[in-house]
Amino acid sequence: MHITSRRGTIVFFVSLGIGLVALAIALNVGWIILNWREGVLLFFGIIFFALIIAGMIVNTSFLVRELRRSEQHDSFINAVTHELKTPVASIRLHLETLQRRSLPEPQKQAFYQVMLSDTDRLTQTVEQVLRAGRAGDKKAGREKLAVDFRQLVQECMETARTRHHLAAEAIHYEEAAKNGAGISVLGNSEDLRTAVFNVLDNAIKYSGEHVDVRVLLDASDETRVVLRVEDHGIGIPADELKRIFKRFYRVNHRLLTQVKGTGLGLFIVKSITQKHGGRVFAESAGEGQGVTITMELPKGSA
Repeated sequence: MHITSRRGTIVFFVSLGIGLVALAIALNVGWIILNWREGVLLFFGIIFFALIIAGMIVNTSFLVRELRRSEQHDSFINAVTHELKTPVASIRLHLETLQRRSLPEPQKQAFYQVMLSDTDRLTQTVEQVLRAGRAGDKKAGREKLAVDFRQLVQECMETARTRHHLAAEAIHYEEAAKNGAGISVLGNSEDLRTAVFNVLDNAIKYSGEHVDVRVLLDASDETRVVLRVEDHGIGIPADELKRIFKRFYRVNHRLLTQVKGTGLGLFIVKSITQKHGGRVFAESAGEGQGVTITMELPKGSA
C-alpha cells in the first residue's frame, strides 16, 4: 500500500514538473512574440526563463530521488523486520513444543538444529546491518596489513559451502597464472573477508535451485588482483547493473520474492572495495543469463 502510494506521489510530482515547464515555455513564447522589439528585455527574460526552468527541473529531480530513497528505505525496514521476526517466531515455537511435550531424542536433536540455524540467520542479519553502518564510515577500517588473498578467498568459499549446505563441486575455484607464492593484498582482513563472502553469498542466493558458481582469481597483472565470481542464476537487466550496488537496492525480479535479503550485501562490497583503492562492477547478459561480479584490488607487497 505504501509503495503504491509513493509511486502515485512520484507520478504526481513528475506530471506537475512537466506541466509547470510547459506552462513556463508557453508564457515565455507568448512574451517573446509580444515584446520581440525590446531587445534588452528579451535578453534578460530568456536568462531568467532558463534559470526558472533549471530550478524547476532540479526541484522535481530532488523530490523524485527522495521519494525513491524513502521507498527503498521502507523496503529495507520490511526486509529486516521479516528477517528478524521469522526466526524468532520459529525459535519460540520449537521451545514451546519442547517445553510442553515429551519428545524422542532424535526429534529433539532435529529441533535443536533448526533453532541453531534460526539463530545463525538472526546473527547474520544483525551483522549485515552493523557492517553496512561500518562500511559507510570512511574513518573505519583504516588499519591495513598484507593479506594472503588466495587463502582468504578459499576460506570464504568453504564458509559459503558450509552455511548453504552445498557440495564441494557447487563452488569451483580457478586461478590464472598460478604459482607457489601468495597473492598479497594490502588491507583489513576482516573487511576483505566480509566483501568476498557477500559476493559469494549473493551468487549462491540468486542461482536458483541449481548452484553452480565459478570463482576465478587472476593475479597476472603486476599492480592488481582480480576476483571474478560467476553464477548461472536469474541474471540482471542491463539498466539495473549499476544500481545493485546502492544501499537498500534490490533488483525488481519476480523470483526475488523467494530470496531472503536486506539489499545491503553489494553496497557493503562496493564500500569496502573502494576503501581499499579498488573497484567492483557487475556484468550480465540479461534475465536468466547469470551474473558475474568482478572485484579489482591493488596488490600489496608479498
